[in-house]
Amino acid sequence: MQKLKEEIKVAIVGPCSSGKSTLRQALVSSGYRNIKMPTQEHSYVKDMWQRITKPDLLIYLDVDYPTTLARRPHIDLGPERVETQNDRLSHAREHADFYLDTSPLTPKEIAKIVLEFLNTKTLL
Repeated sequence: MQKLKEEIKVAIVGPCSSGKSTLRQALVSSGYRNIKMPTQEHSYVKDMWQRITKPDLLIYLDVDYPTTLARRPHIDLGPERVETQNDRLSHAREHADFYLDTSPLTPKEIAKIVLEFLNTKTLL
């Protein structure tokens, strides 16, 4: 059963600099009201995203290390830190309803792709 976009619970997870905050803003601007970002990349509890948010849909945004550096040149987390975040996100990645590698995409492209997916899952 489809839900109205104002009712659907969406969680967004992914490594740092993957575009989670920017996507959240775009979704809210498009009428989605229940968007959570459980910061799974910082938790040792692999299913924290599930426990905290209990989302209807889980969106996983991914990004490669070179793009991370380009998006935030003042914050170099190092490849080890990115690897740690990917490990912490493994459960979420396995259970994601939608996966998107944002590395080659602009914020507008990311929002467009995710909104197209969400529109198939919600009543407009």
